[in-house]
Amino acid sequence: MSIVIKTPEEIEKMRVAGRLAADVLEMIEPHVQAGVTTDQLNQICHDYIVNEQQAIPAPLNYHGFPKSICTSVNHVICHGIPADKKLKEGDIINIDITVIKDGYHGDTSKMFMVGKPGIMAERLCRVTQECLELGIKMVKHGVHLGDIGAAIQQHAEAHNYSVVREYCGHGIGAEFHEEPQVLHYGKPGTGEVLQAGMCLTIEPMINAGKRQSKMLGDGWTVVTKDRSLSAQYEHTLLVTEDGCEVLTLRKDDRLPRVIKAGS
Repeated sequence: MSIVIKTPEEIEKMRVAGRLAADVLEMIEPHVQAGVTTDQLNQICHDYIVNEQQAIPAPLNYHGFPKSICTSVNHVICHGIPADKKLKEGDIINIDITVIKDGYHGDTSKMFMVGKPGIMAERLCRVTQECLELGIKMVKHGVHLGDIGAAIQQHAEAHNYSVVREYCGHGIGAEFHEEPQVLHYGKPGTGEVLQAGMCLTIEPMINAGKRQSKMLGDGWTVVTKDRSLSAQYEHTLLVTEDGCEVLTLRKDDRLPRVIKAGS
């Protein structure tokens, strides 16, 4: 599969899908509290996407995934399956949303804190968000993906955290996962060169302990091997000549929608 440069019409559809995905994360925030189950969060998001947005939850039945969102709690790195376990005070949870609208995908995730998080958990989430923002601020036409991965890795490791290697960001559009793969570690000057009109996700998964992961028996849920906490933030981006546009921007984001690289 080769990299797809989006047409102006496709870019407009990506903007719509991205805005809808961001809206789901804003909608679900007040529901994320102690005592709620991740399955209840899944149902609320599913109903909102299908009934309010007239859109499709992309994860549902994707390669057999059984739910409409991913909910990854504490030491779960990614692809956690919503279930009947209740959230408790101090938990951290990543909610990953992908919607399809008019055939195009918007993909985003963020960390939520249940009640008052511990100092370690709060710090991990903050640094992970910084890793994403650092990567986004480097995106522009002509930049190597390795430059972005190296910047994310350097920031995480400077705080004694580790970067998950087995899972990465990706191109996105009419397909959920397109080329290129967007690694969150690497060497400057290596990897694909970004081109204006590309859409991709950056979604660093950062562990408080070692980077090694393992998949559980359900074939989806990925956890830290040492059971240390893990955090992730994700945005869908449009590459422009001098920077990028954040297609999944939320009201609580610190970033502007349109970013000039290096600003």
